[in-house]
Amino acid sequence: MLYLVGLGLGDAADITVKGLQVVKKCSRVYLEAYTSILTVGKEALEEFYGKDVILADRDMVEQEAERILKEAEETDVAFLVVGDPFGATTHSDLVLRATRAGIPYRVVHNASVINAVGCCGLQLYNFGETVSLVFWTESWRPESFYDKILQNREAGLHTLCLLADIKVKEQSLENLMRGKKIYEEPRFMSASQAASQLLEIVRRRRDRGEEPRRAGLTEDTPCVGVARLGAADQKIRVATLAEMSARDELGAPLHSLVLPGKLHPLEAEMLRLYATDDVLPRLPLDS
Repeated sequence: MLYLVGLGLGDAADITVKGLQVVKKCSRVYLEAYTSILTVGKEALEEFYGKDVILADRDMVEQEAERILKEAEETDVAFLVVGDPFGATTHSDLVLRATRAGIPYRVVHNASVINAVGCCGLQLYNFGETVSLVFWTESWRPESFYDKILQNREAGLHTLCLLADIKVKEQSLENLMRGKKIYEEPRFMSASQAASQLLEIVRRRRDRGEEPRRAGLTEDTPCVGVARLGAADQKIRVATLAEMSARDELGAPLHSLVLPGKLHPLEAEMLRLYATDDVLPRLPLDS
């Protein structure tokens, strides 16, 4: 049997009772280590579970998935995922491969950023399409996600921006071309960097003379930065995009950014708990 087990968002203790029972009975335990991270390392998981844990990076999952599935034909294999197992399309691919190979699977769900983001006070059923932001390079600066944000806002819906471009075990172009297994320092996008990218798109479109859309973003647009959801030191900050871009105050990863749509009075009152002085006037209680 192949088990996909959600670990939740905080530390080793966030696994469910059912998930822990599965891990303890499995012969092989893999930890997917590239779509998200916990606040603790592999060693803390091993101590808590009483089991050896094998780190499964992107290369292993994408290139050696057949080996993992072959093991699941012979014994019980647990594939651990930070958050919920279906928070990333990679895990759907693993399920499809298992199904095609006739390997039974079972999923143990857990909390993910998709539902935990409600802690900021915005109601989950008022969210529209979720978008992902990636690190820009000198030659590649995509902005298609911006239009999805505007579509959500025009419908009065909030947008969760996942800062999911996690740079772990990445190689420079030079080392890649030379075949050197030398990896760059890990990089995680901050809410401040995400706000800066959004404002760069706003300025770029102004410079092109594009007519601003009704729900378009400006430097004064309120946004919500959240960090380390589910952890003891989680942090929430409500500020204007300009404020968020200017100061990185949320600390260690992982971060997400939320662009509110139309606010219910209760949502506005909740956001005021985390708001800076400059953004308070833009969060009226009678929205």
